[in-house]
Amino acid sequence: MFAPLVPSFRLPDGENQCLKAAQDCGLYEKCGALRSEYVLACTKPVPGTIRCNQYKCHRALRRFLERVPEEYSLGVLFCPCTNTLCGERRRKTIVPSCSYQDAESLQPNCLHQQSFCRRDDLCRSRLADFLSNCQPSHLTASGCLKDSTGLCLRAYAGLIGTIVTPNYISNSSADVSLWCNCEGSGNQWQECLRLQRLFTHNSCLRNSISWMGNIGSLPSDPTQPPAPRPSPLVQKDELLSSNRLPELNNDVVESEEDEELTQTVEEEESDKGGQFDVIPLYSERATVSNLGSSGTGGAASLSTSPTKPVLLFLLLLTAALSWG
Repeated sequence: MFAPLVPSFRLPDGENQCLKAAQDCGLYEKCGALRSEYVLACTKPVPGTIRCNQYKCHRALRRFLERVPEEYSLGVLFCPCTNTLCGERRRKTIVPSCSYQDAESLQPNCLHQQSFCRRDDLCRSRLADFLSNCQPSHLTASGCLKDSTGLCLRAYAGLIGTIVTPNYISNSSADVSLWCNCEGSGNQWQECLRLQRLFTHNSCLRNSISWMGNIGSLPSDPTQPPAPRPSPLVQKDELLSSNRLPELNNDVVESEEDEELTQTVEEEESDKGGQFDVIPLYSERATVSNLGSSGTGGAASLSTSPTKPVLLFLLLLTAALSWG
């Protein structure tokens, strides 16, 4: 079951709940640090220009969303608003002036954006996740084909920091869209509109965002979303920054070794009739005096040997020598 994100930023109507969500994020060291990191990356201009480095901005946004617990990251993205001041803070959370807008604020063609996205492994994978997990359906209470608002929110957030970064349309609503239009689509006009409507007229996505602002209005989510996977760039950054190989999970390794050891011991026991192969104490080792006894580990394995003929041979040899 998708763990309900019960945000601590729930405030009475009229309060700026997005401001409170940002404050809660700042109180959690990891959230505050990574949020400051992406804000700096998305607002710092490239030397000699007035533009940010969009590549660094996207990478920092992905790091924030992949590493910060959802209670904080999704809380900042989907905080409920009842006024435009709160809505403006929510819309500017991902620094739209750098994360997807260009200097002239000209919107590209949506199909061109999609084409560029499909050439990038990470973007193509995350767009496919969104199309799968946010597919609408009128047959479920949540409006999602998979009946999982959690999976849809996770998939939508996964698009942020890619070529097809979506965001809120205005300060006065929770409607979202891609930063693109369908001008110049020619005979692919309908296909372009379908892509746009996956964000602007998607009941699954709309209900999922509303669920964050009004927990309990939708039925419980029956699907546990998969654990977040860092993007390849994030994994590479971690290795370079630490300058060491990633550590293995000792608990997993130890448990696997314990299982293998247990299985080996059980197999050995079954081969030996259920008895342990224990080396007997020195006092219990087979000697001439206890060779035929059955109380020791060593004697047990030697009790079937021909002891009487040997003793008889020794007696006869002794007698022959004495007679000689």
